[in-house]
Amino acid sequence: MDTIIVSLNVFFFKEIEIGLYSAIAIYLMGKMIDILFEGIYFTKLLLIISNKNEEIAKQIGDKIKRGTTGLFGKGMYTNEEKLILMCAASRGDIAKIKMIARKIDPESFIVITNSREVVGLGFKKT
Repeated sequence: MDTIIVSLNVFFFKEIEIGLYSAIAIYLMGKMIDILFEGIYFTKLLLIISNKNEEIAKQIGDKIKRGTTGLFGKGMYTNEEKLILMCAASRGDIAKIKMIARKIDPESFIVITNSREVVGLGFKKT
């Protein structure tokens, strides 16, 4: 919606500078609102259910430099016990991790959730 408004502004008033300043202001306001509501240390948590967990975990470690943790779970529908990979990552790494998991196992099941704060190696110290 903002893109349409900025584009129409440039089109009608023939002032590209105003459009550029508006786009920058909208971007900065969006980032400020994210920081205000989500906090500075806001991260994402991925839960990956796959039959190729070891390969996915290795690729995430090698390419993204993020660690993964294996959690034991049981599918209540299938009654199968499975290893679930848990990985905390920044917003920028989410698409890369999804791509790695889906490339290795197109049938993988991925849950991405918000994590308010992560403390530890690679994240916030205290």
